[in-house]
Amino acid sequence: MSVPHQTPEEHLHTLLGRALNSFELPDETIRRLDSALAYDSSLHSAHHSGGLHREIYRHTFLLADGSALTLWELSHNSTPDSHPQHELYAEEEEARTAASRLPFSGGPDPLDDTLPGSGPLPPEILRLVAEYAALPRRTYVTEGSADHARRLLRRAENADRPDERTARLVSGALAHEITQAFRSPRWDDVAGFGFALYEHAFLLPDGREISLWEAEHTATPDGRHMCEVYLSEDAALAAMERRSAQPS
Repeated sequence: MSVPHQTPEEHLHTLLGRALNSFELPDETIRRLDSALAYDSSLHSAHHSGGLHREIYRHTFLLADGSALTLWELSHNSTPDSHPQHELYAEEEEARTAASRLPFSGGPDPLDDTLPGSGPLPPEILRLVAEYAALPRRTYVTEGSADHARRLLRRAENADRPDERTARLVSGALAHEITQAFRSPRWDDVAGFGFALYEHAFLLPDGREISLWEAEHTATPDGRHMCEVYLSEDAALAAMERRSAQPS
């Protein structure tokens, strides 16, 4: 039912695009699914008889807050050999009720044909939920993240700034958060120079988080602000120490 290697966003788009009743899903459900990090799809129940079929699929999404949300998809055909039609429901009982209303010629009740192992959440989703719940909570901004990443790297003046591979990764970021990690007390002292360190955390489409560390300073011959970007906090702090020892 699902296309291999789809991102959670692409998979959700596929589900909504083929469902005849997607407009009936609660707005809150759609809003929460905007933060999906991963998903798992499985066949929940099935029944085939006389060229007719009806199946219920479970699509479970791992959300950014560590919770899981499931959509229930009913797939069926109205006549033998006709193209499948799809319906989406936020509750399993709604999907089962819709399936029970479909015309079917004999055979066992498809609602009693639930597949073994379809009850608990898939182990992979449970593992992802546990791993994500253990991460420090961030307050992400979801707008302009890719542009922010490009601007950050564009203003970096250090020769050992992050490479092109890292630039490609963060250019696809879904969200970001900026945190000031350090600011020297001499930042506003015109007689000296100062440093500030910022962490730019990015949430990638596959659920990974990556941080870039921006060292902003005025240790320049003319006292102008200069930006350097590094892959780790340690590398940024080491660069700040070198600048403070011998400002360029």
